[in-house]
Amino acid sequence: MLRAVRNIARLLGIVRTLARHDALFPLEFLTDGSVVAATAKLVVRLSTRKHVENLRPGQRLSLALQGLGPSFIKFGQSLATRSDLIGDEMAADLSQLQDRLAPFATAEARRTVEDELSTPIAEMYSQFDDQPVAAASIAQVHFAVTTDGREVAVKVLRPGIEDAFARDLDLFLWLAETIENSQPSLHRLKPVEVVRTFARVVGTEMDLRLEAAAASELAENFADDDSFNVPEIDWRRTAKRVLTLARVEGIPIDQRDDLIKAGHDPRALVETASRAIFNQIFRDGFFHADLHPGNLFVAADGSIHAVDFGIMGRLDATTRRYLGEMLLGFLDGDYRRVSDVHFRAGYVPAGQSRDEFMQACRSIGAPIIDLPLNEISIARLLAQMFSITVAFQMETQPQLLLLQKTMMVAEGLGRMLDAEVNMWDLSRPLIADWIEGNLGAEALLRETAKEVAMGIERLPHLIKGAERTAEMFAEGGLRLHPDSVRGLTQGGNNRGGGVAVWLILAVLAAILVVLL
Repeated sequence: MLRAVRNIARLLGIVRTLARHDALFPLEFLTDGSVVAATAKLVVRLSTRKHVENLRPGQRLSLALQGLGPSFIKFGQSLATRSDLIGDEMAADLSQLQDRLAPFATAEARRTVEDELSTPIAEMYSQFDDQPVAAASIAQVHFAVTTDGREVAVKVLRPGIEDAFARDLDLFLWLAETIENSQPSLHRLKPVEVVRTFARVVGTEMDLRLEAAAASELAENFADDDSFNVPEIDWRRTAKRVLTLARVEGIPIDQRDDLIKAGHDPRALVETASRAIFNQIFRDGFFHADLHPGNLFVAADGSIHAVDFGIMGRLDATTRRYLGEMLLGFLDGDYRRVSDVHFRAGYVPAGQSRDEFMQACRSIGAPIIDLPLNEISIARLLAQMFSITVAFQMETQPQLLLLQKTMMVAEGLGRMLDAEVNMWDLSRPLIADWIEGNLGAEALLRETAKEVAMGIERLPHLIKGAERTAEMFAEGGLRLHPDSVRGLTQGGNNRGGGVAVWLILAVLAAILVVLL
């Protein structure tokens, strides 16, 4: 009860800010008779909104979220991935939400560095710039020089940011729970899970050791590729609230005129970026999920340097294969395949009609099948797939939301550099090679063999289990809990895994026959 009272009181202030910007529409998810909705209507009547009357809803909401502070800016950026929930136009407007705040005092930053590293700052850095080069909702960055002469960038968390986010995250979770309880039709959108996913992402961003680890992993993945670089981490000068890494020199990737003046070919840059993004998503299943222009720089040699690794996405091998099959199906106009993949992946409930879903896929793919490749947006294609989730009661796939956002931002960068080029077309040879290596007959056999080998490795343990089972039968029988029966009878979607399981069961059956 106390939690509800506290959050309602906080919500009233938020409602007033939203009303001032004519951005109360997010509250439509709450029940019409709620205290919040009634108060919102009153506040709207009392608020002056002339300064935003000519703006689109998404632009008005962006301004309101900026006024509400760091947590809401971050949440708005996260909401930009939910075009299925808020529509394409609003998602595009929220994707432009800038994560920029006034810097906090340099003296506070220095104190944080000394506390975290347990060392006087002069023993770590011979120079520590007073003016930060960037200030965002969670941290700010200062240029510095280490005592051994290396130029670095030092990222420092804002004072008290953990407590501030904890309060707001509790509010977001309470709102999500209220939505699920009052609007059963919205369960498929998993609002509580979305908030928890957001909380995990923010939690990672507020432990700079995890960001350092993400940067290190991404650097390892591109160790043999000089066209995409990640700054080296200074682990000695890194802790939970401080991150030190090599300073990046280059031209921001969105400054097209400056890039051309420096002798860079925009088309070549799009090709480099598309190859790097494709490899992150499909080859590695680990990708930079915050690729806005401020995080990408072009070096003198034309290589791309990335910074800010607080938001990273992961896709397991199975999901990447499903995405590859979907992509191939759309590009080939094979909508039966697209439909089958969705059902096989479990993205569409089994009770839905495959033929009707195939028809819906055709309605999305057919209009683009004859378009020039530079007019085809894979990100928009993925967003349109999300748009049919309501009709087919599809549940939200949180692991794909960051991917959609990444594709949207990447395509926007590509078109800004060279409007005539489609970055996915440039990646087509990579796509073809990847599909051949991961979706062909050889790949299926290789995956099945791998599953069988793993099953054989487990066989000694399974044999011991079978022996114990036989002893229990001999002693008077074996009882299985209903949940255990369901677990044994409900299989997954992995074809290779199914083969391995049946092989193992066959061996076990033979062993039981001998033992009994």
